[in-house]
Amino acid sequence: MTRYESRIENAAGFLSDKGGGCPCWGVILGSGLGGLASRIQNEWAVNTRDIPGWPVSTVSGHEGRLVFGHHAGCSLLVLEGRVHLYEGYSAAEVGLPVRVLHRLGVRNLVLTNAAGGLNPGFNAGDIMLISDHINLMPCNPLAGYSPAPKEPRFPDMSQVYDPRYLQAAAGAAEELSLRCRTGILVSTLGPGYETPAEVRMMQRLGGDAVCMSTVPEAMAAVPLGLRVLGLSLISNAAAGLKERKLSHEDVQRAANRASDSMHALILKVIEKVKQEQG
Repeated sequence: MTRYESRIENAAGFLSDKGGGCPCWGVILGSGLGGLASRIQNEWAVNTRDIPGWPVSTVSGHEGRLVFGHHAGCSLLVLEGRVHLYEGYSAAEVGLPVRVLHRLGVRNLVLTNAAGGLNPGFNAGDIMLISDHINLMPCNPLAGYSPAPKEPRFPDMSQVYDPRYLQAAAGAAEELSLRCRTGILVSTLGPGYETPAEVRMMQRLGGDAVCMSTVPEAMAAVPLGLRVLGLSLISNAAAGLKERKLSHEDVQRAANRASDSMHALILKVIEKVKQEQG
C-alpha cells in the first residue's frame, strides 16, 4: 500500500468509526457557500484538521468541516471548504477527499464553486449548471495515481457531469423559481485572477465561467463511477468585463448572498432524485 492509499484508508477509517450509516450523497461546497449543514438533520460534524491524512484548507471562506446528516430519506456528507492546487497541494491531494467519500459509500457527488462569468449574458447571482469543463490547470489528479483493479486506467471523460442530474437540477430550479444557466466551466491554477487577454481566450474556447477548483475533483470522481452534478455560483464578471477590480472578499460576499438559493437547489435535487428512484 502506498502512502497515498494509506491516507485514504486512515481518513475513511476514522470517519467510519463515527457511525451513522453509509452516505449515498456527498456535497463539496465552494467559497462562501458553506452553511448547508444547518439545513439538514445532523448526526455529527468534525473539523477536517482532525481527520488523519486529510488536506487542510488555508483559504478564507473554506471553513474546513465535514458534516454527516440526512435529508429526504437520504444520508449525506457535506464538506464545508475544499483545498486547491494553488495552496501547494498536488492534484492527487485535491482529489483525496473525493476518494475518501467514495470509500465511505458515496455514489452521488455535488460539486459547487464561486466562479467568474465569462459569458456576457451571465449576471452575478446566477447559478450555472455545469455541462462540461475545460481544464487549463497544469496537472491532472489521475496522473501518478495507481487505479484499483476495477478502475479504468484511461477513463472516458465525455460525460463527467451526469445528464440526468443536470435535467433534475433544471427541473428543481424551475420549481424553486430560480434562474439557472447551463454552461462550460474553465478551470485555472490561480490564485491570481485571469487577465483580460486570458478571458478573451477562454471565451473563444467556449467557456462560460472560470474558477480555480472543482475540475480536479470531478476528474477524480469519474473512474470511481460517481455520478456528478456541478453547480457554479456566478459571483462576478471575469476580469476585464467590468471596470471594477476583482477581490476574494467581493467573491465571498456575492456567494454568501446567493448561498440560500444554492442550498435550496441542492436539497431539491436530492429530493427529486430520491422520488425518481422510488
